[in-house]
Amino acid sequence: MDWNKTKTIFIIVFLVLDCFLVYQFMEKRNSSQLDVILETTIEEQLEANGITYVELPKEVTKAAYVSGKSRSFTAADTKQLSGQRVEIKGETKLKGTFTHPVALNVEDPYQLREFLQRHILNGEQYAFWSFDKQEGTVTCYQVYDGKMIYGNENSKLVIHVNEQKEALSYEQTMLDDLEKYERKQDIVPAIKAIETLYRKGHLQPGDRVTKVELGYYGLVQFTASQVLTPTWHIVVNRKEDYFVNAFEGQVINEQGNVLE
Repeated sequence: MDWNKTKTIFIIVFLVLDCFLVYQFMEKRNSSQLDVILETTIEEQLEANGITYVELPKEVTKAAYVSGKSRSFTAADTKQLSGQRVEIKGETKLKGTFTHPVALNVEDPYQLREFLQRHILNGEQYAFWSFDKQEGTVTCYQVYDGKMIYGNENSKLVIHVNEQKEALSYEQTMLDDLEKYERKQDIVPAIKAIETLYRKGHLQPGDRVTKVELGYYGLVQFTASQVLTPTWHIVVNRKEDYFVNAFEGQVINEQGNVLE
């Protein structure tokens, strides 16, 4: 028996076995690390990146689509409005011009609400969206069941103001016969909508989500009849507006298209 040859064979076998065991150990360790990553909650991932958010709505878990149609304004509508000259444009748009400028304090929600109720047809159905100081316009959108219909050209009120923040004129469109579909569906929780923004790169380290609310969005807007889908409106750093379909969890851009 050649002992030296046998010894060499044993050494080679043990080296191969050691390499195999080291490989198995590394695979297990990597797998374990991956499991830890996968088990990390979105809350923990956001916290690790310094991304914070306001208290999230939790009471709403189901919602339904809403249907409606563009309102055709009539002469009877214009007769309800005093102190202004009102024209009907293409049946579905009102254009009003005030006889005298009307004080409008955009920064005071109570005064704005009073202005809408006093000077705008069905003004109680609209709520403030934005004030563009450079353009001199105040934009409001229609509200249904306490929820805003975002970015919809068929349910929009644009008020033109002067440098003294007095209302000079406005254009108004409106959706009529709004009603919910009978069948309610589960909606994506608010934290999942935030996670979608995070995964898509819309949230950066140090960002803060400053507002989260549920409303409606019309994905196809330029038709007489519309179907509105429940939508999460998420504001980042008080300036960036994002919309996430509350049923499908997809990000919607300002034109109503789904962002991949």
